[in-house]
Amino acid sequence: MKEMPKVGIRPVIDARLGGIRESLEKSTMDMALRVAQLVSSNVKYFNGENVECIVADNTIGRVPEAQKCEEKFLKEGVGLSVTVTPCWCYGTETIDMNPTRPKAIWGFNGTERPGAVYLAAALAGHAQKGLPAFSIYGREVQERDDETIPDDVKESILQFVRSGIAVATLKGKSYLSIGSVSMGIAGSIVNEVFFQKYLGMRNEYVDMSEINRRLQKGIYDKQEFKKALVWTKENCKEGENRNPEKLVKSRKKMDEEWETVVKMTIIARDLMIGNPKLKDMGYGEEALGHNALAAGFQGQRQWNDYMPNGDFLEAILNSSFDWNGIRSPYIMATENDSLNGVSMLFGYLLTNQAQMFSDVRTFWSASSVERVTGYQLQGKSSDGIIHLINSGSSTLDGTGQQTQNGKPVMKPYWEIKEEEVKKCLNATDWPPAMYEYFGGGGYSSHFVTKGEMPVTLCRINLVDGLGPVIQIVEGWTVELPEDVHKILDNRTDPTWPTTWFVPRLDKEKVAFKDVYSVMANWGANHAAFSYGHYGNDIITLCSMLRIPVNMHNIPNEKVFRPKDWASFGMDIESSDFRACKNYGPLYK
Repeated sequence: MKEMPKVGIRPVIDARLGGIRESLEKSTMDMALRVAQLVSSNVKYFNGENVECIVADNTIGRVPEAQKCEEKFLKEGVGLSVTVTPCWCYGTETIDMNPTRPKAIWGFNGTERPGAVYLAAALAGHAQKGLPAFSIYGREVQERDDETIPDDVKESILQFVRSGIAVATLKGKSYLSIGSVSMGIAGSIVNEVFFQKYLGMRNEYVDMSEINRRLQKGIYDKQEFKKALVWTKENCKEGENRNPEKLVKSRKKMDEEWETVVKMTIIARDLMIGNPKLKDMGYGEEALGHNALAAGFQGQRQWNDYMPNGDFLEAILNSSFDWNGIRSPYIMATENDSLNGVSMLFGYLLTNQAQMFSDVRTFWSASSVERVTGYQLQGKSSDGIIHLINSGSSTLDGTGQQTQNGKPVMKPYWEIKEEEVKKCLNATDWPPAMYEYFGGGGYSSHFVTKGEMPVTLCRINLVDGLGPVIQIVEGWTVELPEDVHKILDNRTDPTWPTTWFVPRLDKEKVAFKDVYSVMANWGANHAAFSYGHYGNDIITLCSMLRIPVNMHNIPNEKVFRPKDWASFGMDIESSDFRACKNYGPLYK
């Protein structure tokens, strides 16, 4: 991706000449420039670059000036806009009318020429025209010459921009389905209406036989493969082979499987983003890739029954590093669960961090843990824990071996240090696949996530007659004593990565009254998560896309949606459903 979406800053002004407009020109433009500086200094694209802001050439007082600004924004690739003003302006003459661009308005809270009056008038116009916009208004009254941006205003601007950049980044990109439906998992049924109308994304498809074709015909960079294989042998230690002795393969066969899974990783990446080296080899079409911001690999069962599984492929691509060094992760969904792939994509674009893909496998009550292990759960886990585990495809960032102020974290790739990469690799081993699951062999990543990390789980589900909905749960990873972990872990596949998770409970919400209720209300077998509590940003993002939230434990004061959501009722969650239904998908 060469071009990233930009943030448009629109300084609007009282159009009355003869003293009024002239007196406001500098303060209005300065207000816009301060917002641009705030955004560029605090928000980064997923490639690590600072978000770029485009400020209108002139203040906007009437329709011709609004149109001139729009023409500049279209030329510059602006994907979202923030309108700012310290004064009254002509409402519908100055608003951003682009129907698919997320938009917000900051009206200065002053008394001499209150921007709040314009804010109210402009937002009423947005609602009447069916163009939802976010309202940003400081709690405290400022003096007219106060050039600071209050903390609450900063928070709202940055939350809007983080979510808006995610929406704009999705537009025009692809989800690549490698294979089809895995074992009847509904999320593997790629729903084009959802991708195209809600996300603005294209859908691309290749059969898994394309990977086999490239393996057989050598359609991959041979030099990179040699480099990758050396790196893999040096850094990816083979784990315990837990297969019955009669099923254990020869060393020669297992070495061949290592070579195959490394080649598969390179090929899957090339399918997503292309590779100019392939053109030099005479494969011009293959060199193009599919412009995929995310992809999914079916694997089970048609591939895994006879070929090495995709666990190494998925785990390495989803990580922030490989044989080419530290780099941005590639979002690759296990079992081609496209809905979990999109959930991973949301978290990735909001945090710029690698994403974990997990089964929401088991709720362990405190009494069940004590019965099975003799251990009494303590601290955050005293009310029970949820076992997050899947078939070895989780990002190695999820080990929790990256640190900040001595605590385990997951970082954007540009903050990761080489020694942290080593720690992630050392905390992971790669046991041979259990052949009862994966007849074709392969290797699964195996680690245990360190505890005490704040994390946010999310999952999109499709409901017939309703459309997409999303679930969001903030909580923490926890650690168990090693012997307790092993007893519980050995009851499922012990060759897969494990995260022990506890949600933040809320007795006022039915789905969060206890840990069991969270598990009982989860809508599918998979979830995506990463470091930090960013559920509020997911809510803002989904309101832009018109995806209602059917379950969350975010405090109400952190929920930030377009102003006219308040017109759909006093209960903020039911009004979310009504507003999303009324406006329909963003790209309808």
